[in-house]
Amino acid sequence: MPEMDIVPLRNAYRALLDAAAAVGDPGPAPPAGEWSADQILAHVALVNATTLAAVAAITAGENTTYDNRVALDTWTIDRLVVLAGGNAGLRDRIRLQADALCALTGPMLSDAELDTPVPTRLLSNGTVLVDQPMPLRALITGLAEAELPGHTEQLLSLLPGRAEA
Repeated sequence: MPEMDIVPLRNAYRALLDAAAAVGDPGPAPPAGEWSADQILAHVALVNATTLAAVAAITAGENTTYDNRVALDTWTIDRLVVLAGGNAGLRDRIRLQADALCALTGPMLSDAELDTPVPTRLLSNGTVLVDQPMPLRALITGLAEAELPGHTEQLLSLLPGRAEA
């Protein structure tokens, strides 16, 4: 079987990192109740870590789960901003996580591994979006098609004149 096409994932990461660079460091102040650029990047880095952990578990033949709640925890997000060294450190971390995830999912994972059902819980703004098993492939595709583009737009909305667009 052909390996998973990682081009959409790679492109989604590139767009996110380009948006983060356009917003800059520290970036404009977000509207009340919204995340700063650093918090958005920390959230993405936490989602990446969760995804990489799931991939690693499946390649080791282990059972795993996928739960994004830690990536929504404000204390954890703010702590990661500090631990990563701020905006530049977060962008570097995301770039390296993207390289790792693309390397692992493209050439390494078999179709059987990509089709492994992973008990998944995904929340957004306090709403449960998913609470059921999903194939690992769908989690990775979801990063490329929804998660990363959504946060790219969230970053770009911080730019002056973009919030109203």
